[in-house]
Amino acid sequence: MSSNCNAVVYFEIPVRDINRAISFYKAIFDFDFEIDYIDHNEMAIFPFFDKLRGISGALVKGEIYIPSLNGTLIYFNTDDIEASLQLVVEQRAKILYPKTSNGIWGYVAEFQDSEGNRIGLHMKVLESPI
Repeated sequence: MSSNCNAVVYFEIPVRDINRAISFYKAIFDFDFEIDYIDHNEMAIFPFFDKLRGISGALVKGEIYIPSLNGTLIYFNTDDIEASLQLVVEQRAKILYPKTSNGIWGYVAEFQDSEGNRIGLHMKVLESPI
């Protein structure tokens, strides 16, 4: 691995119904998506801002993409974890892990998205090093 770059640069979240997933993530985070097709897979690409910290990814519908509560867990930043969890509930999704402090790093929570994936939320606190 190159020592001058972040270890993770991109993610893909498997979906069964891309329109339902787009609606779900837009309701929670107010994201706008760019639709693309790569190798016959339908993709809704999350926003990416080249000059800002962080990575981007896509919601992906395809034969090999199977939503799951198990496996890799992606955490989305939020300024207000309680408000985000309320939006999750309003979308009739399930909270899997309530808001919990992880010390100086801030707060985390997890929910099941519209497609059956386990997704994390992260809210940093003022003294958080990230």
